[in-house]
Amino acid sequence: MKTIKFHLLALLFFCQFIGIAQETSDCNPKSSAFGFGESADYTIYYNLGSMWVSAGSVNFTVDSMRIRSKKYYHIISEGQTFKKYDWVYKVRDKYEVVAEVETFRSIRFKRDVNEGRTEIYEDYVFNHKTNQVVTLRKENRKAELVKDTVPFSACSFDVLSMIYVARNLDYSNLKNGDVLPITLFLDNEEHESYIRYLGKENITAEGLGTYRCIKFKPLLIEGTIFNAGEDMTVWVTDDEAKVPLLIDTPILVGSIKARLNAISGNKHKLTSKIGD
Repeated sequence: MKTIKFHLLALLFFCQFIGIAQETSDCNPKSSAFGFGESADYTIYYNLGSMWVSAGSVNFTVDSMRIRSKKYYHIISEGQTFKKYDWVYKVRDKYEVVAEVETFRSIRFKRDVNEGRTEIYEDYVFNHKTNQVVTLRKENRKAELVKDTVPFSACSFDVLSMIYVARNLDYSNLKNGDVLPITLFLDNEEHESYIRYLGKENITAEGLGTYRCIKFKPLLIEGTIFNAGEDMTVWVTDDEAKVPLLIDTPILVGSIKARLNAISGNKHKLTSKIGD
């Protein structure tokens, strides 16, 4: 059942598009929607005809790390298929970033992807003085590591730090249909894209209740999972936390959803919840 193919990168792509609403000359958020100790769990659902099947999970955790007495964010995200689906298509993915507390700029990013026969390993070290990334990459376990030095722009973020940058931005001045550019560094290069703001909507998540949400559609880059275009829809809570609540998107075969199951250690309460 190759159609069940999804991975952590898919959810990271879902979340990274929750809105980079800043001028290109000002990439750093002015406040923090999250703090050390936050943990969020998601379930991935795949559509089988008239029914949705829970096929895997993704977890995001925010910890701390000290390097030469300076404190940094240490953010880890891990995704996997449920064991009952491993015989069909086994997924074990891990993303990790060390980022500055004040600016959220990443100083090191790691990506370890294991999906069926696909294996990708990447280790990036960002130098913000020279705007260059030293990269180590290999496409399977037996391959040799390939080292490279690649330029990146000041407003470019890796997929994991971008999620948290996006949660800290002000959306109050956006109008329906506004298009906002974003720059992502992945696969040893920068990618230009955008998100389209679609206003606000109430969304009910099973087991969590109904929330006022901010709604977006990203421009996707065609790849192994997605078609190019604005088919994906993302809803984030309309409060200080700005937590991704629900994502709905078609893929090359079928469609998938990512739904928040639980969040703990959050800095702000989800005040967008309607009712008790």
